[in-house]
Amino acid sequence: QVQLVESGGGSAQAGGSLRLSCAASGATYGSACMAWFRQAPGKERDGVAFIFRATGATGYPDSVKGRFTISQAKAKNTVYLQMNSLKLEDTAMYYCAAGGCGLGQLNYHYWGQGTQVTVSS
Repeated sequence: QVQLVESGGGSAQAGGSLRLSCAASGATYGSACMAWFRQAPGKERDGVAFIFRATGATGYPDSVKGRFTISQAKAKNTVYLQMNSLKLEDTAMYYCAAGGCGLGQLNYHYWGQGTQVTVSS
């Protein structure tokens, strides 16, 4: 089993930056990828980034490409989401996930509790 603990959420102005962190523990070797998802009120939960733990290869949807970057620590027990050039539309609850790969939520088996990101102006 994998446990995920998120941190780094908060408020930022449009054009600003935030960095989210996800600390993973347990049987993380069973998860090929880790990912970040977000969900705004009344909307579906959408993937914003994923990373292959073995190689460091990453993937993003067009909505965040060039603005968000997912990365992992050398020990691969912590994953980050660097968010730059934030837009009002980025306001959402952000979730860390582990298990499969890609940007679909059904690919993942383990989830963090979620951390709120609010962009103003």
